[in-house]
Amino acid sequence: MNMERKYHVAVLMGGWANERPVSLMSGEGVAKALESRGHRVTRIDMDRQVAARIAEAAPDVVFNALHGVPGEDGTVQGMLDLMGIPYTHSGLATSVIAIDKELTKQALVPHGIPMPGGRIVACEELYRADPLARPYVLKPVNEGSSVGVAIVSDESNYGNPISRDVQGPWQEFDRLLAEPYIRGRELTTAVIDGPEGPRALTVTELVPKSGFYDFDAKYTDGLTQHVCPAQIPADIAELCMAYAVKAHQVLGCKGCSRTDFRWDDERGEAGLFVLETNTQPGMTPLSLVPEQARYCGMSYEDLVEAIVVEAMRGRDSSGEGGTADG
Repeated sequence: MNMERKYHVAVLMGGWANERPVSLMSGEGVAKALESRGHRVTRIDMDRQVAARIAEAAPDVVFNALHGVPGEDGTVQGMLDLMGIPYTHSGLATSVIAIDKELTKQALVPHGIPMPGGRIVACEELYRADPLARPYVLKPVNEGSSVGVAIVSDESNYGNPISRDVQGPWQEFDRLLAEPYIRGRELTTAVIDGPEGPRALTVTELVPKSGFYDFDAKYTDGLTQHVCPAQIPADIAELCMAYAVKAHQVLGCKGCSRTDFRWDDERGEAGLFVLETNTQPGMTPLSLVPEQARYCGMSYEDLVEAIVVEAMRGRDSSGEGGTADG
């Protein structure tokens, strides 16, 4: 793939979320890939003057390489919609829903996509009693990349009930989602848009060398083994890809997304659960979407250009800006 038309692309990266270092790596990789294909690139490290800086650059399209708030929660999407500038990945409404784990469940479960049960709790409640029977998982309602995630079990040394003196990763967040812990295996499937609609790439199994698949395991080289494609039964792989495409469509994702699963392999198809759908997956050297794309014969540069093409689809001739949901 090598587009005849060359664009001026502003690559938006960095920001002030917990995932800033990951975003900077993603953004630099994207920028170099686009430059290697002859596109003009302006790198923009997100700050409070970002709207003025984008307006001054006057790009054809913004490649949104931000992770977390405010780049993944609808804030930046709304700004770019008002500015009339096309941008990659999902639009405002999708971003608002997908970053919120409670809203995501409300959107996906009625469409037959299985997700773990659970409930929202205030951080203060944890010090009075467990919100669920142990073992259970605590995670912030609207963070990505396993930021702030903890598994609470009788062996976790958090106390019973959880002690205020324990330094838990959840403590900087006010609202948490408590979910039953699902034993088994960590799986993930990427979906990319194209002229024929969204398609799932493959399934990767993530095998942490120790502990569980937390933020450090995701982004520290050597801490997690990626088995691509996953060595799982064909029916489970097909189900992962079907659920990932359906989640992408139900949520209204654009460009690409990645859906994460837990699979209790002792329960077969009944043991497969969607954890979340990431609307702006990482594009670092360790990231899963580029890895799955390579397995399917698509280079990193091809993947980046495909995402840009999707953002510009129908706009080169119409002159329309923004990325609409739905």
